[in-house]
Amino acid sequence: MPAIVLIGAQWGDEGKGKATDLLGDRVHYVVRYQGGNNAGHTVVVGDETYALHVLPSGVISPNVTPVIGNGVVVDPKILFEEIDGLTERGVNCDNLLVSANAHLIMPYHRALDKVSERFLGKAKIGTTGRGIGPAYGDKVARVGIRVQDLFDPGILEQKLDLTLRDKNQLLTKVYNRRGIDARRVAEEYVGYGERLRPYVADVSLVLSRALDDGKNVLLEGAQGSLLDVDHGTYPFVTSSSPTAGGASVGAGIAPTRIGKVIGIVKAYTTRVGSGPFPTELAGEQGEWLRKSGGEYGVTTGRPRRTGWFDAVIARYSARVNGVTDFFVTKLDVLSGLERVPVCVAYDVDGTRHDEIPMTQTDFHHAKPVYEYTDGWQEDISQASSFTDLPKNAQRYVRTIEELAGAPVSAIGVGPRRDQTLQLRDLL
Repeated sequence: MPAIVLIGAQWGDEGKGKATDLLGDRVHYVVRYQGGNNAGHTVVVGDETYALHVLPSGVISPNVTPVIGNGVVVDPKILFEEIDGLTERGVNCDNLLVSANAHLIMPYHRALDKVSERFLGKAKIGTTGRGIGPAYGDKVARVGIRVQDLFDPGILEQKLDLTLRDKNQLLTKVYNRRGIDARRVAEEYVGYGERLRPYVADVSLVLSRALDDGKNVLLEGAQGSLLDVDHGTYPFVTSSSPTAGGASVGAGIAPTRIGKVIGIVKAYTTRVGSGPFPTELAGEQGEWLRKSGGEYGVTTGRPRRTGWFDAVIARYSARVNGVTDFFVTKLDVLSGLERVPVCVAYDVDGTRHDEIPMTQTDFHHAKPVYEYTDGWQEDISQASSFTDLPKNAQRYVRTIEELAGAPVSAIGVGPRRDQTLQLRDLL
């Protein structure tokens, strides 16, 4: 049975949690393959809303095995807080699996993330200050601490002694902050290791065997394709690979095991943090879209930047991810508009670009080229099929489909699990 990858096809916050939850009863494993607790998913089941930050969305479904892959950076304190919070609400997390190869977010990562952002001033990236970037930096520099290191206190302390020689120099002499004691950190994290031990597994082996046995495996990314460290709007990106290619690396399964890529797009566009955003709206229109869509970060509470649907980046995401199906979320938010703009291309100094410009400079200067579709006034939140939608809403979806270059297989018309219209089977 081929694995399925679920990716954000914009700058994140597209509603991936809703899509994962929709499939939750039909898959056996849901795998978070990258990112850390700087992102989040909101899952609404009936009257219950769950804000998840590092756990896979599938944890809400009782028959799913939730998995944290090797590509994730884990803050154990945050992980246990999330597990405890769900347990108090009656959600059983006992079958969670965590890769022994996943890297850990350490106290010095959080400290350096915060002070370095302040140091950058107006040039800041817009990180959440949760240590994700520094943790990935240490991973690439081969001085990171992994989950498996918690089970050998001697090795852990040696690694901490080595890395803190450098980190404490930065903290004390460059940023004028207090240094961090290696022994104290080792004691704290060995304690986390004891609690983490029952969850730790060879995730790559578990998932490969599950696929061999015909199980459905869903690989769930955090953030979005335009935040990918290689394929996003660098340097205003995250430190990992939310694209479909990152799923294979971050879960430890071969790329040939992946059979479908579902791209999630909002019916409009949002992003958080700094960086280019061609269709961004300022003033009353932007604020209307923000309030109507509830566009505030799940993890940070930060107001998101808002704009009209950008078919250029949707097309780009379809290409770099190999999207087989699009899932359009929050179509209901656009109800009440007389006309709905869609960005079909960019104008850069008088030259039309139908694809994302090659250089960062050109992308920063890109102005949207809009085409307009007729809007609809009806409340569509109670629609149960595509034909229940007003004709203009149907035309808008078909316009997105044509411009983005892959079929729309599902549409979200509200936040609840049952407010989804399926045009084609997503499995």
